[in-house]
Amino acid sequence: MHREVTVTLEHNAEFRFDLEHAEPMSNEEARRWLDDEFTRLECEPLRASGKVLLADKVLTVASAAGTTLLSDAAWFTAFARATHAVLVKPIIHVDVPSMTISY
Repeated sequence: MHREVTVTLEHNAEFRFDLEHAEPMSNEEARRWLDDEFTRLECEPLRASGKVLLADKVLTVASAAGTTLLSDAAWFTAFARATHAVLVKPIIHVDVPSMTISY
């Protein structure tokens, strides 16, 4: 089954990672990686309640990463692997301008 993660930023900048040959990341490792990046990139919760859903973490980390980190092959590989592990869908599109994730 084909697996990929795509991130779209402003001005139609798009980053795509094909997970076919990437080693899967465990759910626990993925959650830890996203938590660490959420903190390191000083992301803020999207909800007024302060509750941070996994999809929210993926969105805010992608937004904070921007072109600089998404262009870094090692970082984007880890992001794609973590995103796939926590959202558990074969095709994932992270649309930062609209702050949505589609499958």
